[in-house]
Amino acid sequence: MSIAALQLLAVAFGGAIGGVLRYGISGCVARRMGESFPWGTLVVNVSGAALIGVVAGIAAAQEWPVSGETTHWALLVVGVLGSYTTVSAFSHQTLSLLHSGEPGRAAANIAASVGLCLGAVAAAYLAVGLLVGA
Repeated sequence: MSIAALQLLAVAFGGAIGGVLRYGISGCVARRMGESFPWGTLVVNVSGAALIGVVAGIAAAQEWPVSGETTHWALLVVGVLGSYTTVSAFSHQTLSLLHSGEPGRAAANIAASVGLCLGAVAAAYLAVGLLVGA
């Protein structure tokens, strides 16, 4: 089997896992916290960003290529975490908040999602660097 075919299978397998995880975790969070704010999507996007930071930190410490050239990256980042996180749901939920006359909640969702996701990926990446001494 060629490397390209193996990577394609890794993305497909990882995508199936990530989609199921997103569905389960997002739904669980939404049921517990309520659906007046898109808490489930925020939780999966922030946790996904943190996990991408961890994988990128490990990749940097072990000198993996991070451009999708490895099967590890294809499986974990492109497949699992790419499917787990969701910009489309974030965008739709933000637009829904605007359409329902809640511009403050829409702005809070944008600020929280962007700020927390960037913070999560940066913190996780730095933490892995400190742990492995890279």
